[in-house]
Amino acid sequence: MNTSASIPNSDAFQPVQTQTWMNGRHVMRCVRVIDETWDVKTFVFAAEQPLMFFFKPGQFVTLELEIEGEQVMRSYTISSSPSVPYSFSLTIKKLPGGQVSSWMHDHMNQGDELIVHGPVGRFNVIDYPADKYLFLSGGVGITPLMSMARWLFDTNSDNNIVFAHSARTPRDFIYRRELEHMDSRVDNLTLHAIVERVDIGQTWNGYRGFIDRDKLALMCPDVLDREVFCCGPEPYMRAVREILQGVGFDMRRYHEESFGEIPAVAEEQALEQAETAQEEHEALAVSDLLSVEFTGSGKSVRIAPGETIHAAATKLGLHIPKACGMGICGTCRVHLAAGEVSMEHNGGITDDEIAAGDVLSCCSVPVGDVSVEF
Repeated sequence: MNTSASIPNSDAFQPVQTQTWMNGRHVMRCVRVIDETWDVKTFVFAAEQPLMFFFKPGQFVTLELEIEGEQVMRSYTISSSPSVPYSFSLTIKKLPGGQVSSWMHDHMNQGDELIVHGPVGRFNVIDYPADKYLFLSGGVGITPLMSMARWLFDTNSDNNIVFAHSARTPRDFIYRRELEHMDSRVDNLTLHAIVERVDIGQTWNGYRGFIDRDKLALMCPDVLDREVFCCGPEPYMRAVREILQGVGFDMRRYHEESFGEIPAVAEEQALEQAETAQEEHEALAVSDLLSVEFTGSGKSVRIAPGETIHAAATKLGLHIPKACGMGICGTCRVHLAAGEVSMEHNGGITDDEIAAGDVLSCCSVPVGDVSVEF
């Protein structure tokens, strides 16, 4: 018997040379666009060369786009699970007047490329292990919790999960069929849903109205024993916090993630801080000012105590990319070449990056003269 013909070409057995996704700036290609609901799409991205997308379920990335000649940064939670490692997905709702969400819906097609920063974020199921979880989501805030649920489902976890989602109407229930499938396949995941209203022609057998203490008691009677993850519009999360506090829940086991545009209050606070810093700057003696040098551009500026590295760059006309302005997204990360800063971030930078000398310019305040590689 001649067996040579049955031996496949040895090239077929060459291992795929892959790299691992690290926090940074990467060019990604859209490989699929999925219509989830009438105003929500999932965009699936992959790298041109094989890349393993390892991240913690619940983390997010920041997109770097050019819209009408202007550079725009916006952060979105990864909705897929790292158990599907060769791609990642972003599920985006088209918001009325939303610059980036509208652009993504109208212009991002299969084959198009964009720049992605990340992944980062402390809102993830890996850093808060527990035997029992309660996932509470409102609207498109379901995305990080879906990533967590997919991860726990795909890895055959024995963690007990109660997943309670609130939607405007039945047709606005994102991932409905997939979640119902999960619920039907395993005993340790229980799905509940609440819709605000039921339109003409729609059928619904679940809860109606808004989440409240009574509904939560029916859906999850042992809530006090669970680790709670919550994501949704601020009014929704505020209602959840009030309910949990009202039943005596240990809020140290409560984790939430907001989404959308930078809150107006944050922009107002930043403006007030800038105006206050300018007034203080004018009243300070020259000897009280701090020097911030940007080694890449060869420029330097003196700032008042309390001003950030990002503010110093702005004074020199240097554009350090920034999306959130609150130490969340990690977009404004730079390397501190010399000096020391006080940095109060919100999860946009890892301990390893800090140990390597990186800082987030939006929330890093020099405590003396500093040099920045930019």
